[in-house]
Amino acid sequence: MTLGAAVADAVADLAAAGGKSAVIITINRPDQRNAVNRAVSYGVCEAVDELDRNPALRVGILTGAGGNFCSGMDLKAFLRGEQTRVEGRGIMGLARTPPNKPLIAAVEGYALAGGFECMLVCDLVVAARNASFGIPEVKRGLAAAAGGLMRLPRLIPQRIAMEMALTGDMFSAERLYQYGLINALVEPGEALEEAKKLARRIMVNAPMSVAASKRVIIEQRDWPIAEMFDRQEEITAPVLKSQDAREGAAAFAEKRPAVWKSE
Repeated sequence: MTLGAAVADAVADLAAAGGKSAVIITINRPDQRNAVNRAVSYGVCEAVDELDRNPALRVGILTGAGGNFCSGMDLKAFLRGEQTRVEGRGIMGLARTPPNKPLIAAVEGYALAGGFECMLVCDLVVAARNASFGIPEVKRGLAAAAGGLMRLPRLIPQRIAMEMALTGDMFSAERLYQYGLINALVEPGEALEEAKKLARRIMVNAPMSVAASKRVIIEQRDWPIAEMFDRQEEITAPVLKSQDAREGAAAFAEKRPAVWKSE
């Protein structure tokens, strides 16, 4: 990928077998606490699109340079009239169009406003114990309209989401971990390494199975109860009939690592 200086990407070979990799997408404006301008928004979008396009990539890790994840929209760019959202897709191309493949957030320092909202899009979150989170838009006469007001109450208790949204106060990693918003807490400076370990645990599994599992979990929230199993079967039936299903059973019986065929 060819990205601007505002976003750095590195392909890390984390897979245990098969030559598959994870892509680490780094927001690279440390002097601005990784605030989102046009270059960041479109750069992250390009990198995430490549994650979905490239069969050699299994997992994405989104992180920030210089000890912070992302402090949200660059307000100076906003005042200049700079477009900080990807047309039709929202901030960083994530708000309206999350990737199909797993995306892990590795959070150090601040994850605020649009940065926090993009973290909510991620499937898994690893955070440093001293990280801080919030949607402070109400303090600036704005609203957390990049999906945070809709996603947050689906992920934590509604009253806690309401407190975050109406006060604009920052919440600690420890507190949000208690509500299940964070998968793992680590010491400061270790979030990316822990996210890589989590990526490895995903990448040893069958890609088709991982994709179907993610899709069901995301989509089932909007399914009528009477249709849930039929909708699930539409997604999982091809998995059960796949070469990977046969390979997984054979590998288990033969006590060897599976060699997956799907991408």
